[in-house]
Amino acid sequence: MSGESPAGAVRLCGRADLADGEARCFVAEGRRVALARIGEEFFAVDDTCSHADYSLAEGDVDVDECALECPAHGSLFDLRTGEALTLPAVVPVAAHDVAVSDAGVFVTLRPR
Repeated sequence: MSGESPAGAVRLCGRADLADGEARCFVAEGRRVALARIGEEFFAVDDTCSHADYSLAEGDVDVDECALECPAHGSLFDLRTGEALTLPAVVPVAAHDVAVSDAGVFVTLRPR
């Protein structure tokens, strides 16, 4: 792990700022991003559920499925791909590239 940030990436937080099994919403370049941690891995997806206007970061992290559950209707979204895994959501959310270094957790946003 180096102390540098990847080119074009936005720092969201320090590594210790997010506990294992926790998700939190951050704003990167004006876009709401749900950052989740499972063990030593960090994942970032768009924060708004594709089924309804709810914050995914307010839902539970499903460690076994590597997914984030929408708190409103229970849809699961794969944290690696953004794919909607369960109904009622059928449209994926954008998944973003995450890099972790001594300087923190960084996200490179992908197009919607």
